[in-house]
Amino acid sequence: MKSFLFKSNINCASCVRMVRPVLDGLPGIEAWDVRIESPDKLLTVTSDSLQISDIEEALAELGFEA
Repeated sequence: MKSFLFKSNINCASCVRMVRPVLDGLPGIEAWDVRIESPDKLLTVTSDSLQISDIEEALAELGFEA
């Protein structure tokens, strides 16, 4: 199992609601969490099969950066 840590621009509860269906629906993600109270808006993703680019691309489609 790999864990990825990203700085992101997911900065509020509304943003989390937007990314939730995408991250929950991405095959291979075991768990994810974003700390919107952190200055870097840290996103942690745990996966056994995804690459960093898979996560970045899924978020970019919604207008978010990681």
